[in-house]
Amino acid sequence: MAKIKVYNLEGKEIEEMQISDSVFGLPKNDDLVHQIVVAMDANKRQVLADTKTRGERAGSGIKPWKQKGTGRARVGSRRTPLWKKGGVVFGPNNDRNYKQKINKKMNQKAIATVLSGKLKDKEIFVIDKLNFTEKKTKQVAAMFRSFKVRGKTLLAFSNEEKDLRLLSRNLSKVENILTAQLNVLDMLRNKNLFMSKESIVFLEDKYKQAESK
Repeated sequence: MAKIKVYNLEGKEIEEMQISDSVFGLPKNDDLVHQIVVAMDANKRQVLADTKTRGERAGSGIKPWKQKGTGRARVGSRRTPLWKKGGVVFGPNNDRNYKQKINKKMNQKAIATVLSGKLKDKEIFVIDKLNFTEKKTKQVAAMFRSFKVRGKTLLAFSNEEKDLRLLSRNLSKVENILTAQLNVLDMLRNKNLFMSKESIVFLEDKYKQAESK
């Protein structure tokens, strides 16, 4: 069992907490993490480009002139792709589907892998309790200043702490998320990860149970 330092809101170490190797001690697995990131990005992708086929274009379907005898090229409709304002051939349509299925166990292992990597890189900061004396943004800002961290930060809240999410939403370079919704994409997008002991216990219970199934 590995150990992680636990701090108070002033950034002072107060104890060490034992954590499970099955959640925070996994080896590096770039291929798995990359696969999950690609799938998550694809699932967020919006289909914007859309062209009209000749059947969707406005205009008469009547033959513009007779087939022969005019000296001009034969044309069947004003909506032909060869004409201005005609339909588009093989253009992009909004019925495209970029969704990719994400295997539940693979996703859970990828999350645990990223957590393990952040622990090794000393990018996880565990707070004893997020019990701010005042429910104000300046209290959360003061906590981050005491740790002197650099880079973007992700602050994870347990369900019991979710009312505190409002306190950090106006801080630059700080994102917040519920621990139950923690994912690979958000963790990789932010250098530092802050959470309480309660969140650590939740993650261990969740992914230990997943491993035993």
